[in-house]
Amino acid sequence: VSGEESVAQTALRARRLGVQSGNVEIASESRLENILSLAQAKKPHVLVVDSIQTVYMSEIQSAPGSVSQVRECASQLMGLAKGGEMAVLIIGHVTKEGNIAGPKVLEHMVDTVLSFEGDSNHQFRLLRALKNRFGATNELGVFQMASQGMEEVSNPSELFLEERGSELIGSSVFSAMEGSRPLLCEVQALTSYSPMAMPRRTAIGFDVARVHLLVAVLDKHLDLNLHQNDVFVNVVGGLKLSEPAADLAVAAALLSTAGQQELDPRTCFFGEIGLTGEIRAASFAEERIREALKLGFTTFVLPESNRKHVKHYLDKEAGKFVFIRGVRDLEKIIGRPVKKNRKPSPQPDRGGHA
Repeated sequence: VSGEESVAQTALRARRLGVQSGNVEIASESRLENILSLAQAKKPHVLVVDSIQTVYMSEIQSAPGSVSQVRECASQLMGLAKGGEMAVLIIGHVTKEGNIAGPKVLEHMVDTVLSFEGDSNHQFRLLRALKNRFGATNELGVFQMASQGMEEVSNPSELFLEERGSELIGSSVFSAMEGSRPLLCEVQALTSYSPMAMPRRTAIGFDVARVHLLVAVLDKHLDLNLHQNDVFVNVVGGLKLSEPAADLAVAAALLSTAGQQELDPRTCFFGEIGLTGEIRAASFAEERIREALKLGFTTFVLPESNRKHVKHYLDKEAGKFVFIRGVRDLEKIIGRPVKKNRKPSPQPDRGGHA
């Protein structure tokens, strides 16, 4: 049921996408009373309402999309779903910040909140479960925008790594967990000397506060002088990493770019870094390694405290495992910076004397 497009417009889009199914029926209606009557007469297995901001109840005087209209219409649709044993999908608008438009009570009323993320700069879209009464939250589905609409990406890790170059200075691979789904992604870092009193710290897809933390830890324990440099961190593909287990991959990329040391392209990193420089265990270690092995990764750098969690792979000799306790061990793996990022020495004055 569409309140934003006519039947002809919806059918035109369906033909463009190649949808050919006799089980899909289309209606154009905004009045909730008519939608409920239609659903009770047809008794569909799935009812899609697009969108909740255009649906209204005639007995409520406020305009469609108002708080009272959205709340009452959603309540009536919930009653229809519970009593009629049908799945009801309510499509809603989002704000510029990416939040669901309308009253917050709408999110509390429904069983599941799904959000599509993505932008025009990337061909894929991420479907996240922000709320789920029937499973884990933060579940992730990856879809690719094609000429005939959305297509499922069966191996998203391969998609996010397919354009990874051969020059791997400042580039590491992190095995992330999105809900219960492991996902490999590339983390890039760049450092350059800054003449400013307060060098910049820029992060895309990663918490900039953790960048400050990691820079301070690496400076303290490895004497890299990163405090004199601009530091840039980027998670390739538009992904957003929020788990602390990404610390080790970011630190490896920073150490690599600071010392101009290449990283092995088949090495995967994960682990949390504490303020004292210790490497803490990451959850779901077995799932992270299983996903990396699928894509041909052979070396895994992870916390020593995760050894007991990957004993199964150690017994099978599935790959090379490097267990580390602190950031000093990470320096032994990647190598000591050839040349520290210090302030360049001043050039001698070649001008003449007055």
